[in-house]
Amino acid sequence: MNTLHAPFPMGRPRRLRRDEFTRNLVREHRVTAHDLIYPVFVLEGHHKRQAVSSMPGVERLSLDLLLPVAEDCVKLGIPVMALFPVISAELKDETGSEAKNPDGLVPTVVRELKKRFPQLGIMTDVALDPFTSHGQDGLLDETGYIMNEPTVEVLVQQALTQAAAGVDMVAPSDMMDGRIGAIRQALESNGHIHTRIMAYSAKYASAFYGPFRDAVGSAANLGKSNKKVYQMDPGNSNEALREVALDIAEGADMVMVKPGMPYLDIVRRVKDEFGVPTFAYQVSGEYAMLKAAAQNGWLDHDAVMMESLLAFKRAGADGVLTYFARDAARWIAAQ
Repeated sequence: MNTLHAPFPMGRPRRLRRDEFTRNLVREHRVTAHDLIYPVFVLEGHHKRQAVSSMPGVERLSLDLLLPVAEDCVKLGIPVMALFPVISAELKDETGSEAKNPDGLVPTVVRELKKRFPQLGIMTDVALDPFTSHGQDGLLDETGYIMNEPTVEVLVQQALTQAAAGVDMVAPSDMMDGRIGAIRQALESNGHIHTRIMAYSAKYASAFYGPFRDAVGSAANLGKSNKKVYQMDPGNSNEALREVALDIAEGADMVMVKPGMPYLDIVRRVKDEFGVPTFAYQVSGEYAMLKAAAQNGWLDHDAVMMESLLAFKRAGADGVLTYFARDAARWIAAQ
């Protein structure tokens, strides 16, 4: 950008900062409720509520208690709720077979939510880690390595099960090679032509996921293992562009960068390079840090919440998955 500016004192940038109406008039980026996706954790059973200790204010909820949350999202103007299941230990196995069960927790919740709140977008996670006894996102070979093509076969069936239940958007978060193309082809072949795919295209092997793994119950199963053989190396940036390019070519409607704030440079590069709908996930560790600091009186809760969300928009994100979504939407409505 080669825009010319008058030199001082003819040009005084502070003139546009002098009062609130001028600041509002020239503000480049804003956060609205429509920019937010609210991730929730859902449990089997009835009238069950479990606090997530590492994520203050976040709870695992059974479907009956999730319904008022969905209603609140509609009232607040939050367009999408993202479901993450907490699966009972007895339903987990080495291949994550429960992920394909048409009467399982996720399809059941999707059907009820779409029946009650058809105007609320519902997004589901396509990944096996909540369903596997070992906590990995895929099927293991005899050495413990996550196999690609066999995992993709299961992911396709999981996505089809969710689509058949009526979900609006599937979000493959597994980082297997070729899974977007396989899922898109299967959706098309089975008549699910309107099911959107939000691809976790640049998902890094990050240390910021700890509280989430506690919430879905995969941390204990994972143990001392890690996900570095399929999630991206935090030191790589160009590789993210390659991953995004592949997912777009394979049929992704939207792409995502995860985590969020530590990877805003990736968000900016992706948006500049491809110009497609680009999202970021303000992950559990980011949320937990801000919450803990605010609870200790070290930071102003609402101020840092909104500043962090604004940073995503400024970096080029069209929307943000955030556990702050309802709090932020309330704050926006009150202004």
